[in-house]
Amino acid sequence: MLGGTFDPVHLGHLRSAVELRECLALDRVHMVPASMPPLRDEPSVTPEERLALLKLGIGNTPGLLADARELERAGPSYSADTLASLREEYGARAQLVMALGHDAFLRLAEWRTPERLFELAHLVVIDRPDHDAPLPEALVELIDRREVDSCEALFQSPAGRLLRLALPTRMAISATAVRRRLCAGSSVRYLLPEAVEARIHERALYRTH
Repeated sequence: MLGGTFDPVHLGHLRSAVELRECLALDRVHMVPASMPPLRDEPSVTPEERLALLKLGIGNTPGLLADARELERAGPSYSADTLASLREEYGARAQLVMALGHDAFLRLAEWRTPERLFELAHLVVIDRPDHDAPLPEALVELIDRREVDSCEALFQSPAGRLLRLALPTRMAISATAVRRRLCAGSSVRYLLPEAVEARIHERALYRTH
């Protein structure tokens, strides 16, 4: 599971999903747009529009799925509820992984029932080379004795471990910067998939903050 606001989905999101699948030898990656992200401002466009853009971005990429389950659920988009739904779908013995970026990882202890995430899945943190600051104390306690240093160690159980993973391609693309460029009328060519860029322009999305 790779969740996010995807506001809008860009090539950095998609390339990370492809490389996660390759590095961890995953059967598939569920890309799950958040309907109402609890710890972030409300996204600029509707959940349905972000899902449509995500589907266009994924296209026919093998192993990537645009998953609408958080849009079909009322209330805030809590990752534990999403993982519980995936666990029910795939069964108790399946290897489930929730991937998240370093910025989200730093706030993990603030999430609702963060311990439950580890009961349901492994967590994989996509490392950023420019982030080497000390972790918050609450986060250190949360991940204590959970961290492993290899995929082999990660998958010795169905859930409960944490792996920090440096992906081969680190695309420094920010959805915030993309929105600013769109609002200013600047080019976003080669930051977004062509089909995503075309729909954004066709529907005049992100013209204002």
